[in-house]
Amino acid sequence: MLELFKFRNYLSFKNESVLDLRASAYKQHSSHVFQGKNEYFDAKYGVLKTVAIYGANASGKSNVIAALYSMRMFILSQLFQKTDTDRMKNSSFYVIEPFRLSTDDNSIEFEIVFSNFGSRIQYGFELEKCESADNDFSDESTNYIILSEWYDIDGDNVFERNRTDVKFGSKYQKALREYTKLPSDRLYISVLDYFLEDSLKDEIIGAFIDFFKNKFNVFADVFLDVPVKKMGSFAVLSGRLFSDDDFRKKVVQYLRQIDVGITDLVVVEDQILDGVTTKKRKRIKTVHKVYDEKRKESGNMAFDLSQESTGTLRFLNYIQRIIEIQENSGVFVVDELSSKLHPLITKFIIDMFQSSNNNNSQLVFTTHDIFHLSKEQFRRDEVVFVNKNEYGESTLYSLADLKIREDSTFSKDYILGKYGAIPIFKDILDEEE
Repeated sequence: MLELFKFRNYLSFKNESVLDLRASAYKQHSSHVFQGKNEYFDAKYGVLKTVAIYGANASGKSNVIAALYSMRMFILSQLFQKTDTDRMKNSSFYVIEPFRLSTDDNSIEFEIVFSNFGSRIQYGFELEKCESADNDFSDESTNYIILSEWYDIDGDNVFERNRTDVKFGSKYQKALREYTKLPSDRLYISVLDYFLEDSLKDEIIGAFIDFFKNKFNVFADVFLDVPVKKMGSFAVLSGRLFSDDDFRKKVVQYLRQIDVGITDLVVVEDQILDGVTTKKRKRIKTVHKVYDEKRKESGNMAFDLSQESTGTLRFLNYIQRIIEIQENSGVFVVDELSSKLHPLITKFIIDMFQSSNNNNSQLVFTTHDIFHLSKEQFRRDEVVFVNKNEYGESTLYSLADLKIREDSTFSKDYILGKYGAIPIFKDILDEEE
């Protein structure tokens, strides 16, 4: 369960910014909050199930998602890779760049607070790019120097690191004191992942690794906007669609609910010629009803995924992950959730996370769609804005920070500019005169 994410000097965010999922003391929409203290978190009023991030184009909304994604991928890229498959999974592109419109600070800082396996974990690190870095764990230089790093479990300090000097909390001193070799370009958490025995690893960093590998899901797929539909449409499919009948039935159930004409998903097997040998390839096809000239149902027809709309494919991409997240718990982070989707389908997804039936998953997303920006859909602490000033610096704040009235009309007031974070249009003709 994600409680808090801080970052500093990252892309358009020069100063420290906080994405806070700890709920305020509001009474509205109590079903949108994981209430009270439980095995997952230790927030005073609970933890939010959803956070919507609004702002103008180029305000820095996507940079919030990029910060979450880059922290996750940087950590995963440094953890011990047992197989080539693991290495490939963790080699996705990510950006770690400081704010470039001033030159006074090149260090970047990330910090996260989350709960997993009944433990509440606080972890962060500060780094900066360098021309070269010593690395005793691989042949590839990361070109970063770790300036500081810290790790707490349930309020007890595990370790604090200052460059290559590491100190341990009293509870963990005995277990970790022999692991002091610390290259300047490696996270100490990766040193523990590499050297600790399995039982000790499970105790100290098991919940940490599981969260970043399995519970922290950032949707980073790219959809191409091209004129030819078949060139721009694609879907990323879970292996469970091919092997798990129950999972496939759940996906079909949701596809039927949003009424895109799909009645089923079927697995087909093709024979393809690979040089001189023939190989089998499995594919997913959608099933649609066929009607005769009297408009009576006369059968079914299977379509290739390329024949479906980009909106349908985007929902298919989402719903597979959402089902798995809600089965196993976790947080789903999405940039431009409403892109290619009808507002009612976007609402359908948001409602899945805000439902009282959801007791283990969260949704964090950016959007321009003000259709959902209302007190009927969100609490004030669930709505976050990103604004950029004249110096190119982005800031992050919520409706709760603005202390607006409970009965405010969120969307109307937002368009009127009362909350900031909207485009400001300049009069080009006047400027030219």
